[in-house]
This record gives sequence, C-alpha cells and structure tokens, in this order.
Amino acid sequence: MSIYGKYAAFLPEILAELKNKIQNFNMNYQKQTGQKLYEHLEGRIKTDKSMREKCQRKNLPETEYSALVENRDAIGLRIVTNFVDDIYRIVDLLKAEADLTVVAEKDYIKVAKPNGYRSYHLILKKKTDFEDINGNRPGEYFVEIQLRTIAMDTWASLEHEMKYKHHIKNPERISKELKRVADELASCDLTMQTIRQLIKEDN
Repeated sequence: MSIYGKYAAFLPEILAELKNKIQNFNMNYQKQTGQKLYEHLEGRIKTDKSMREKCQRKNLPETEYSALVENRDAIGLRIVTNFVDDIYRIVDLLKAEADLTVVAEKDYIKVAKPNGYRSYHLILKKKTDFEDINGNRPGEYFVEIQLRTIAMDTWASLEHEMKYKHHIKNPERISKELKRVADELASCDLTMQTIRQLIKEDN
C-alpha cells in the first residue's frame, strides 16, 4: 500500500500540469526573445521508499498526512537555466500564477550555504481539481522546486557523488576544495551574465 494512499494517483497528473505550465513559459519567452528560458526541466514523484525513509528520519508516522503535508516534497521539480537572471525570471512567473502560492523560499544564490551550495528553493501550494487530504475540492498540494544554473547543478551533482558515496580520508581538504570550485563557478555565472547583457545592449 502506497504511503500516499488514494492520493498517489493524483500526484503524477499534478506534476504534469505544472510541467506543462513551465513549458508554456518557455515557449512564450522564446517567441518574445528567441532565447530559451531554461535548459532542462525535470520532475519526479518521491518514491514510496524514499518518503517512508524521510518520515522515519523525522520521527513522523508513516501516514498519508505525513507524506503530503508534514513533508512538502512529494512532488518535485528541478529547473536548470543557462543564466542566473533566468532563475529570477521564472520565480516571478511562478509567483504571478493564480493557482500557485509561495509557502516558503530560500535564495541560496545571493547567500550561498557555507559549503558553497547555490540554488533557489521554492515550496509552492498548487490548487488542483483533485481532492486533497483535508477533503477539500478543489484541493491544494505542496510542490518543491529547485532552480539552478548549469554550473550550480553540475557542482551539486558532483559534490553529492563525491561526499556521500565514498569514504573520504581527508574531508576537510575536500570540503575546502569544493567550496573553492563553487566560488569559481559562481564567478563564471556572473561573468556569463555580464557578457549576455553586453550582447543585448549592442543589438
């Protein structure tokens, strides 16, 4: 039996609806500018196993309510852009949608985590035609969205691969080097943003 109960069937459809909305953002932006708004768009429903493990880590009962309300990442999206300003452009577009409400946001781009991690995190509530766990219809479901540039996404993937899948003999040195690389990539992101702006001003 899925930890999401009868609501498990709704989650992929809610994800597909939100992905379609973001894809429409991209199509409209391309028509206006001739450029892509993002490079990659990935979505997932957290697996039953992963959600149960998260509930266990947080000492929550393995219930539908824990999975869909206490934890707010059953539905997840990652948007990877070429440029930093596209991240903020997408955030503004999401905030302007009538069926989406921002519940929480963290800007790890302007203020990076101590280890160098950079990303923009949003927790949204999405209105949907489906019944939610509180019996409301239309219902509301939480969605977690992470927005990163290609450089940020590459760093995060490599950092996770190196730090969490291997035994590290010298963690302090590795952490220091990873932080240095993160800062260098952030500098490259800013330089690319500047070059983009210069090209726009010349046209």
